Amino acid sequence: MHSTWKSLKPYVLVTPQTLVLLMFLVFPILMIGVVSFWQFNGYSMVPAFSFENYKGIFTSEVSVRTYLNTFKYVFLVWCFCLAIAFPVAYFLAFHIKNDRLQIILFLICTVPFWTSNIIRMISWIPVLGKEGLINQFLLATGLVQQPVEWLLYSDFAIVLGMVHLYNFFMIAPIFNSLMRIDRNLITAALDMGASGFQVLKEVILPLAAPGIAIGSIFVVTLVMGEYITVRLMGGGQAASVGKLISTQIGSLQYPLAAANAVILLLVTLVLVMAILRVVDIRKEL
Repeated sequence: MHSTWKSLKPYVLVTPQTLVLLMFLVFPILMIGVVSFWQFNGYSMVPAFSFENYKGIFTSEVSVRTYLNTFKYVFLVWCFCLAIAFPVAYFLAFHIKNDRLQIILFLICTVPFWTSNIIRMISWIPVLGKEGLINQFLLATGLVQQPVEWLLYSDFAIVLGMVHLYNFFMIAPIFNSLMRIDRNLITAALDMGASGFQVLKEVILPLAAPGIAIGSIFVVTLVMGEYITVRLMGGGQAASVGKLISTQIGSLQYPLAAANAVILLLVTLVLVMAILRVVDIRKEL
């Protein structure tokens, strides 16, 4: 009896987590996949097995442009997040010697998370608007004769808002990777005559690659499904797949929204798998 319980104990312990995973993750995704093959007759869903929703997505010029626009946001936000996050993480890891100050500065990076995403987006309006602080400064200094309109409700504003929201998700894993680097490796490289750039290229960047990959996965997955920032910062003039799905749900086109959700999930998984093929992140986990 004792040996039987000992063999069954691991399965009993993992059962609650497995049930929660199946109920709240696997089952909803399967239902979305099933509904994506249903049809919408104008006022209700009709259970069926039809590829019309997927065919409509791939043959619609609006849908294709929306996906391309989303990929554009993903690429731009990833580039800017990496360009900002790596120098910040590098500074914290290698130039701040005091551990307490290092922790304090790292926690300062989390300040934007003390408020909701919507409030953080709305806070940009008094800064970027036609009568905002930037335009007032430009007009007062005579650099422009009329307010700059592309600062708000534009792709610039959308990318700025997303970088503001998700930059910390890139800083944290890179900082973690840099803190794990053995400083003796850097000292040895310098003693052998390597320049600062060579140390960065040959030692620091390869060892920081897993952190960059983890941060990239966070940023890519978050931006792919983003729609609140696109709606608020784009002023209804920009489109993303997340916003498209939200609009379709609002108009009760659940099968079409489910089909877009399935495609978005598959594309996101492909991007994540591509990142994992390039960099092995197991050493960071």
